[in-house]
Amino acid sequence: MKTTLTLALAALATLAAGAASAQTAGPANPGPVIPGVCVYHNERVISQSTAGQALNSGMQRLFEEVRGELQPYAASIETEAQALAQGQASIPAAEMQQRRQQLQQRLQEAQQLEQQRDAELRYTRAVQLQAIAQAVDPIIVTVYQERGCGLLLDRESVYVMNPAIDVSDVVIQRLNGALPTLSFSRLAVPAELQGQ
Repeated sequence: MKTTLTLALAALATLAAGAASAQTAGPANPGPVIPGVCVYHNERVISQSTAGQALNSGMQRLFEEVRGELQPYAASIETEAQALAQGQASIPAAEMQQRRQQLQQRLQEAQQLEQQRDAELRYTRAVQLQAIAQAVDPIIVTVYQERGCGLLLDRESVYVMNPAIDVSDVVIQRLNGALPTLSFSRLAVPAELQGQ
């Protein structure tokens, strides 16, 4: 049973690996520093700050917990499905029908639990990202003012730049001091947000 959580876990690992390899060599002559133009790379701040790393490792831990919780359901359902397939000729029709209905019910329960856990993980991640955003926003404003930025561009929108205009390292350093880590557990999705 391939779960959404397994795919999300793979995506998280790919994101972490991609962020580490995203630092490529720039041109030999990066061009002039344009006064008032600054660049900020949010993804790098998330992947390289201690709070962002705590978020990634914490989410990895929660994904593994959920996978461990869901795995017995998948194994049980698979075992019963195989038993029914192998016993088609020998299991009486009434018993076969009853066991198929029970298997279908267990499958629906497992899918509902998987959806619930997936929603909890997405909500937990969103809450932790919001905590990082609340800590980093005033830092960005302060750095913006200190550097005399008149324009702050998102690094994702900039193809090549002079590294001297990138304020991300300063933001990471200050965020590490302001929010050195995150400690969290899986959160239940509030009732008002369920079904969205």
